[in-house]
Amino acid sequence: MTTATLGRPGRFEIGRVFNTTFGVLTRNIGLCIGLAALFSGLPALLIRLWQQPQLDAILHHDPAAMPDPSAMFRNSSVSVIAGLIGFVFALLLQAALMRATIEDLNGKRPSFGDCVQTAIRFLLPTLAVGLLVGLGAGIGLMLLVVPGIILWLGWSMSVPVLIQERRGVFGSMSRSRALTKGSRWSLFGLFLILIIIAMIIQWGMLLVLVLFGGILAEVGSALVQAVVSMVLSVATAASYVELRQAKEGASIDELAEIFS
Repeated sequence: MTTATLGRPGRFEIGRVFNTTFGVLTRNIGLCIGLAALFSGLPALLIRLWQQPQLDAILHHDPAAMPDPSAMFRNSSVSVIAGLIGFVFALLLQAALMRATIEDLNGKRPSFGDCVQTAIRFLLPTLAVGLLVGLGAGIGLMLLVVPGIILWLGWSMSVPVLIQERRGVFGSMSRSRALTKGSRWSLFGLFLILIIIAMIIQWGMLLVLVLFGGILAEVGSALVQAVVSMVLSVATAASYVELRQAKEGASIDELAEIFS
């Protein structure tokens, strides 16, 4: 399938983003699942198994484990480290699926190795962007919720810009704000829908985990997280493509030129 253009410059369309997202996923389901398993499912499973003693203590209200300050410090340290590891792998997944999305929409067959190579090549600047966006939006959320959301939406395309346009860390963040201007509430609606669906699915899996436990529940939880991360990452890439088309009338051929 070859898509030279997505249309004329115009309005950001949530429906078109959904169509693009699930079109890319359908045509490359094996590749996307493989990348999601590598960068989300497997790390999530290993992290959950690593944190299992801490979770067991909380779920069963172990009186011996909770009051011990050293145990609480270790548990907090484990949680922070696990969160950072998950954060890094989430950025890797987003970068890999950004590459896959552009290749697919350009009528090419994205390869697993190429997507992984792209993610690793941009790891350090992607991590810098992710940390700056998270810090800035987090401070905004703590001070006033709405400004934090607006900041996050303005910077939400920073990683796709970094991967696709290679503008550097601060240039990508600035470019993202320019691209999203005028479309931020549409982006908010898109991500809100996806996050609500993801939360419902994850809550259901959490219920299964609490009721049944065991390694099968852990594997199931990791699989759900992988699928949710995969859809959100492709939706972000599709949103970037939609924003480029809506604001600039950019064709997929033009978007792919940098990789030629």
